[in-house]
Amino acid sequence: MADTLLEIRDLKIEATVYPPGEKPQDIVIVDGVSLALEKGKVLGLIGESGAGKSTIGLSAMSYGRGGVRLTGGDILLNGREIRRARGSALRALRGHEVTYVAQSAAAAFNPAKRLMEQVIETSLWHGVASRAEAEARAVALFAKLGLPDPETFGQRYPHQVSGGQLQRAMTAMALCPEPDLVIFDEPTTALDVTTQIDVLAAIKEAIRDTGVAALYITHDLAVVAQVSDDIMVLRNGKTVEYGPVDQIINHPQEDYTRALVSVRSMEHPEKTDEAESVLTVDHVTARYRGTHFDVLKDVTVSLQPGHTLAVVGESGSGKSTLARAITGLLPPTKGAIHFAGRTLSPALAQRTKDDLRELQMIYQMADVAMNPRQTVGTIIGRPLEFYFGLRGEAKRKRVQELLDQIEMGEGYIDRYPAELSGGQKQRVCIARALAAKPKLIICDEVTSALDPLVADGILKLLLNLQEQQNVAYLFITHDLATVRAIADSIAVMYQGEVVRYGPKASVLSPPFDDYTDLLLSSVPEMRIGWLEEVIAHRKMESAGH
Repeated sequence: MADTLLEIRDLKIEATVYPPGEKPQDIVIVDGVSLALEKGKVLGLIGESGAGKSTIGLSAMSYGRGGVRLTGGDILLNGREIRRARGSALRALRGHEVTYVAQSAAAAFNPAKRLMEQVIETSLWHGVASRAEAEARAVALFAKLGLPDPETFGQRYPHQVSGGQLQRAMTAMALCPEPDLVIFDEPTTALDVTTQIDVLAAIKEAIRDTGVAALYITHDLAVVAQVSDDIMVLRNGKTVEYGPVDQIINHPQEDYTRALVSVRSMEHPEKTDEAESVLTVDHVTARYRGTHFDVLKDVTVSLQPGHTLAVVGESGSGKSTLARAITGLLPPTKGAIHFAGRTLSPALAQRTKDDLRELQMIYQMADVAMNPRQTVGTIIGRPLEFYFGLRGEAKRKRVQELLDQIEMGEGYIDRYPAELSGGQKQRVCIARALAAKPKLIICDEVTSALDPLVADGILKLLLNLQEQQNVAYLFITHDLATVRAIADSIAVMYQGEVVRYGPKASVLSPPFDDYTDLLLSSVPEMRIGWLEEVIAHRKMESAGH
């Protein structure tokens, strides 16, 4: 065990919860987890939300986020016990021996300081380098991580770089003090697949070149398979399975692990019946008020009743902007939107009550799409009261019928959002949209914040509801696995334009335009060595050009 950097033995972590109207209760959120990580190796921690991934990862810094307490077991870093360390010992440890890369770099950086100041801060504070040495190391890391103009990149502010660049800058900040261990906490979850490839490749190369060990936390098994040597599968704070990547991916022993491996293989057969379109976006161009450039450029798509049109593309491609134009939040400067046999008024304020009722929307973040002070019954009941005048027992009965439709059943009508899981919150948002009896629902990245098994359940629910009610979906996503699972037709958007459009089988079949080819080739495959193949292919293409 001479090369063991981190060893965790029988770790127990607890927290105190405060149920409404009840006494505080202590709950166990990590129960008896053990692991060992060698120098220069990467251990992937995978599991659904609440599995304990981030909590275990942060325990390697002897840190309990959100008031959780490390109450049992041993945590050994470089051979010494750190769970019981306090004060100056922990301050010397964090940011030097162990560093952390957060999920959202945009929230982690100080917007008022230049990137260089933040990247070298811990190196200076711990005295591991002079300012000149730290800046030189930062520039070298910028270059290694593929950031533009490494010599001057650090002079920019956080808002002056893209999300992918900011995530790599945070990786540089974690590596700058030359730590022994880096904790990567979902570092690519919020990124587009094209950007994710660049960040994954940069992280893997930096780990290899610096010899640092890493804990890589994610809920995407295909992603963690590209960067890890071993994988630990977690559920409800306990270890489900732990072993080499090949075992977990190709020879899983437990049912839960097998479900994680197979969840991405769902494929929905496209519908081909010819019905009159419920939605037609006809040569729509739009721009934001006060600007002089078009964010949508001559967009034309259509959607039939009971069908699903997937709109895909990277951040900034115009996907959500198209949804805003359809809903009237961004009136087009050119073109028209036809819906259910009528032409919609460009502006939301000029639309009729039927226009509003028949065109509903489900948002990406269910957490912020519901009033936390209202019960599930109140949230789902509002459109019933507004559109149909239902009140009292009649409204409550209809709310319960909708809860049954979304497979939540009894016992949820009087709960608050804080008492629901992520998947349950999204189901409530689906029920609220269905309450209006819509002809079209716009689903804006509704599964991107969910774990794979939960997202799979949401997709199956949406397909079942579509079959029962003949509702059409305009499904905005950057996840091509989701597209295969739910779409009948696809529109690929890039810089405000539709660059490829048609039935799913046609759009996903070669020959491809350059951008669609890039998108499709960037979807992680559940296969060891896939990332290296993609990187090598792109280097060959770049050399050929």
